[in-house]
Amino acid sequence: MSPQKDAAPKAAPETQLIARAQRGDEAAFAALFEAHKRRVYSLCLRMVGDPAEAEDLSQEAFLQLFRKIGTFRGESAFSTWLHRLVVNVVLMHLRKKGIQQVPLDDSDPSQEEPVKREYGDDDRRLLGLVDRISLDRAIAQLPPGYRAVFVLHDVEGYEHNEIAQIMNYSIGNSKSQLHKARLKLRDWLRGHRAELGSGSSANPASKHES
Repeated sequence: MSPQKDAAPKAAPETQLIARAQRGDEAAFAALFEAHKRRVYSLCLRMVGDPAEAEDLSQEAFLQLFRKIGTFRGESAFSTWLHRLVVNVVLMHLRKKGIQQVPLDDSDPSQEEPVKREYGDDDRRLLGLVDRISLDRAIAQLPPGYRAVFVLHDVEGYEHNEIAQIMNYSIGNSKSQLHKARLKLRDWLRGHRAELGSGSSANPASKHES
């Protein structure tokens, strides 16, 4: 009997799990944790670049969720609401570390439309030449505001209107910060590719000299 009771919340629709968790059902909250823990950790890791730090922030985010789940009213998707909570936890952590963020009003309407053009097929081919660790390192070097938007849009797949809800600012600001994040990443990746090319061409020469 008890195994069936434990299994029931896991099989329930998420809306039911949320309602049960809001009433203090620990099994329902555990099911929500299992459903979202990987993506929450991935989001934290992309934003801070350190596995141990990301693990701590994931735990803090779920503690915040446990305390605040009663405030969820269903006005947006639960995943959007949760990711906004996670982003806030990470940004608060970065503020405490003294890492300066990009101002939220750093928006240039002239840059809203050409985002795709500034990060086109050539840059996507460039991404394929760089290993995942190098790309993660490049993302970690972005200012937190740029990094958050880039991760949410290009990694997590959110649209700008959803990012605006999560980050609590305008769609134009989301587009502007994504545009600038892509430019910074493009410059870093091109520089990294140039370093790799010069390194590989230098090795044969050094062997020849020896």
